[in-house]
Amino acid sequence: MKLHRRIIFELERLRRKNLQQLHPLQQLFWESTLRCNVHCLHCGSDCSSSEVTPDMPAEDFLNVLDKSVTPHVDPHKVLIIISGGEPLMRKDLAEVGAALKQRGYPWGMVTNGLALTEKRFKELMAAGLRSMAISFDGMKDNHNWLRQHPLAFEGATRAIKLVAQFGLQKFRSSEVKENISEPLNRGDASLEQPKRLVWDVVTCVNQRTINQLDEMREYLWSIGVRNWRLITIDPMGRAAENPELLLTPEQHRQLLDYIREKRKQGLHISYSCEGFMPDYEMEVRDHLFHCAAGISIASILIDGSISACTSVRGKYYQGNIYKDDFWDVWENGFRDYRDRRWMRELEPCKDCKLFRYCEGGGMHLRREDGELMLCHHNKLITANS
Repeated sequence: MKLHRRIIFELERLRRKNLQQLHPLQQLFWESTLRCNVHCLHCGSDCSSSEVTPDMPAEDFLNVLDKSVTPHVDPHKVLIIISGGEPLMRKDLAEVGAALKQRGYPWGMVTNGLALTEKRFKELMAAGLRSMAISFDGMKDNHNWLRQHPLAFEGATRAIKLVAQFGLQKFRSSEVKENISEPLNRGDASLEQPKRLVWDVVTCVNQRTINQLDEMREYLWSIGVRNWRLITIDPMGRAAENPELLLTPEQHRQLLDYIREKRKQGLHISYSCEGFMPDYEMEVRDHLFHCAAGISIASILIDGSISACTSVRGKYYQGNIYKDDFWDVWENGFRDYRDRRWMRELEPCKDCKLFRYCEGGGMHLRREDGELMLCHHNKLITANS
């Protein structure tokens, strides 16, 4: 490893250690529903359109904020991300957003876009929507195949065009309030939208689309996209049984080389936050690798479980809002996240000289027994062998 990289990695390690001790809550995910209007081949939550698992009542989540989060934080510095399932399956989404806005919390969502109409988008903007990630996984045939819905591509395209067209405009409650009941709380009900919406398009790259990146980029740019985030699919959930979704080591390197080259051309294209890759750090995303799960990111899952990011499952749950105080769990739990020396006892971390910089990779890649499903560095080494 070149000296200048080692120095940068060491400085990042020290910053990360300090952050682990301070663990400021900066993002809180709310898994608000498991209902979904598509049936993605790579889904990690096995969501469906049925109501087998009921949505969490909005009041339950808001009560946690009021009693256990707001007294300890500056709400303006904690981003609430509403996830699912598909958040747009909730009819009260704008009401919840307005309630969050009244409490001072910026909020965002991750969506497949299928149910996003212009009218509903304006309602969400008026309710304080601050960030949005829209899924787009290929041109029409490939996107619809991955999402298992004949109108998925049409929905994603419509959503992207809506955000590109209206995302920076202002809407007041007087324009859209007819379909928003009174916010789920107290206080001023003004629903003027924030000045800026931060949004991007997220693409899960697979073996069908790895050679179509330029076609996708040209299409996305033609409909207004300027921030494109590329993700590789991990061997978990439904994807664990479908090898066609997983990139080979050579294809993984091809993807990273593509991102690096386009960034040199001034395009804002980035790789997802997972995986320490010393050959590509500082070149394929805007930050060095750092798994913030349980350090600055927490989640409240559909059954009340307290976890880190919503991709982390199993024994890594830290408590439950229906029997534990969230802030007490945040302050005193998450030990497996903040002190990762236990990973040193497991392969492939046991003898890895880069562990001090990687610290075992993303927590969502750990199985129940602690086994690492995928090491990005080792996968890229395989591509060179």
